[in-house]
Amino acid sequence: MSLINLQPKGWPAPKGYANGLMGEGRLVVIGGQIGWDAAGRFAEGFVPQVRQALSNIVAVLAEAGGKPEHIARLTWYVTDIGEYRASLAELGPAYRAVMGRHFPAMTLVQVVSLVEEEAKVEIEATAILPKV
Repeated sequence: MSLINLQPKGWPAPKGYANGLMGEGRLVVIGGQIGWDAAGRFAEGFVPQVRQALSNIVAVLAEAGGKPEHIARLTWYVTDIGEYRASLAELGPAYRAVMGRHFPAMTLVQVVSLVEEEAKVEIEATAILPKV
């Protein structure tokens, strides 16, 4: 099973995300993951926290037998959109190190704060795994 990209005719090609994906299979919903490790230690800085949050998503997904290419949607919550924009050059390689060249449908919004005071980003995911 693979996800099918949904790209309306005439729309510009998105960069680093998909407008929509479609697939059939087992749905996996992953709650917001933040940039801390299994011991509760936060990574230093925005990009390292993103990389850790994505790694945490992949770890939870692996419990269901999934891989990054099964992720259909990511929703990002950041505390500073300026920091996100200023980090784009570093963010791409960090993202690809965890997710490869898989770009699901994504939304990114700025929020006032997150539950954990040190958290700069929280990312939730929805994945579609093949039927068994």
